Amino acid sequence: MLETFPATDIVAIAIVISSIILLGYFGWKTLITSDYYQKGIELYQQKDYQGAEAAFRKVISINSTNDVVRLLLGDVLNQQGKVEQAKALFSEVIQRSPKNADAYLRLANILMQENQKEEAKINLQKAQELLQKQRQPEQAKKITQLLEQINAKSN
Repeated sequence: MLETFPATDIVAIAIVISSIILLGYFGWKTLITSDYYQKGIELYQQKDYQGAEAAFRKVISINSTNDVVRLLLGDVLNQQGKVEQAKALFSEVIQRSPKNADAYLRLANILMQENQKEEAKINLQKAQELLQKQRQPEQAKKITQLLEQINAKSN
């Protein structure tokens, strides 16, 4: 005897199967991303900046919204002397996520290296404000001290 399923059962089964496939896909994608991320961190620690750059770029190609990896990639580029590319990445993170204090700090660091003190101070002040709002008073205090040192050297 052949049993027929109502249309609602077929739809429910299709939804469950689709959900399982999507979960599997995203699980696989997360695993691959995690592997490349870990590899990038290890290569960075070993000062293999080219290898770390390749790994971080792979993570970004898989997950284009990961700002932490963009910051790390910027650090790697800066270490390789690719300062303009690093600045562009930090600026991109600031555009995408204006409350990311780390991006302002990293950009300020490069600006200080380039002796662009006024622009660096602006970025440091923004990072300081964000850290205070994010209830990180110790970090904000360190930036306050750094700004005081910069101002003292300027006078």
